[in-house]
Amino acid sequence: MTTEALVPVFAALGDETRWSILAALGVGDASASALAGRLPVTRQAIAKHLAVLQEVGLVEPVRVGREVRYRIVGSQLSATARRLDAVGVEWDRRLAAIKEIAEGL
Repeated sequence: MTTEALVPVFAALGDETRWSILAALGVGDASASALAGRLPVTRQAIAKHLAVLQEVGLVEPVRVGREVRYRIVGSQLSATARRLDAVGVEWDRRLAAIKEIAEGL
């Protein structure tokens, strides 16, 4: 995943409501109406937040009869987590090098 692809993902995740929607979808697929019943946000606002999450590839709609439910796209979340982990590993490496230098003084 490129840095250019990560920026919109992090922008989408930077919103508390969208984060709450992802957390709710982590429990299971849900419609915008069901999410609105669980969160202190209107159905219309949920639909707008879902559109943003869908645009960056974090959720996808699935038609179940006449209802549209949303589910998390695990591969996108995993790719994002891998990039964050790579940053963390690099910082750990740098901090270990600084510690080694400081202990050698």
